[in-house]
Amino acid sequence: MRQRISELLRHDNDELKSNLVARELALFHMKEVEMQMPVRVGNYTDFYSSQEHATNVGAMFRDPKNALLPNWKHLPIGYHGRASSIVVSGTPINRPKGQLKPVDSDTPVFGATKKLDFELEVAFITCTETSLGSSITVKEAEEHIFGLVLFNDWSARDIQQWEYVPLGPFLGKNFGSTISPWIVTLDALEPFRVKSPEQNPKVLPYLATEGNNNFDINLEVFLKPENSEAALISRTNFKYMYWSMNQQLAHHTVNGCNVQVGDLYASGTISGPSPDSYGSLLELTWNGQRPLSLTDGIQRQFLDDGDTLILKGYAQRDGLRIGFGECAGKVLPAK
Repeated sequence: MRQRISELLRHDNDELKSNLVARELALFHMKEVEMQMPVRVGNYTDFYSSQEHATNVGAMFRDPKNALLPNWKHLPIGYHGRASSIVVSGTPINRPKGQLKPVDSDTPVFGATKKLDFELEVAFITCTETSLGSSITVKEAEEHIFGLVLFNDWSARDIQQWEYVPLGPFLGKNFGSTISPWIVTLDALEPFRVKSPEQNPKVLPYLATEGNNNFDINLEVFLKPENSEAALISRTNFKYMYWSMNQQLAHHTVNGCNVQVGDLYASGTISGPSPDSYGSLLELTWNGQRPLSLTDGIQRQFLDDGDTLILKGYAQRDGLRIGFGECAGKVLPAK
């Protein structure tokens, strides 16, 4: 740094010299900046709102001809997650441990997950307080939403598969989730509104919406093995979501559940219609059956220790681009 400044100070033009030195110092200090959590998350709900993702998982583990469960197209499926383990982008994640049930065994064993995965998600954050017993309608929903972030709901698939019946995810999910440090407001995303996918069968009246309630947000996933280049492994879009944020919040509160400032509501894994637009390694490798080829001849079924997973997002139209920054985390060995 000192050598670079010394070189700049030798410049003949004093004004240019001053500007160059100021720029160099600004860049140096920016590299020292440490991003912080953009909000103190009080409550966290994770939805399951991508039809493509739900269909892929249903076909993989149940009946391909009846991949979606009977309730899936009638209401936004969700569960309450763990708020304390949501961390800001750049925070490493230790490989979780838990009970696993090997295919060739009748009983479970204890150990570190062998199927560590990511989930590409977008989350919205609420900015109001409502009273217990009150509800938010689909038309009112956006008045309660401040903005959106990128979200990686890390998942231990083997732990999850053994534990999730009958109550759903637990240790397979609560060990860590990563949030991007920038909240993009709904006002900033106004030019990128699009219609949601057609919903059939017709939803109940309290979930019925009109107009453009979804957003055209490009999403990318990069996997960087240790000591190797990052490889683009998925490209998809938020517009594929079957259930909109308005419907998610309306359903979440229709029973009288109150919301608070800083609550986080994740979309669930976002997958598109083609294999290169799937939002998890579970789908990209079809539960490890089709290994993913990266740079330098490296292959992955699930995440290895040392891997860094990076989510990126942006909305772009008519010369206007709104960026979401990065949502990144490195996998460390189990403690």
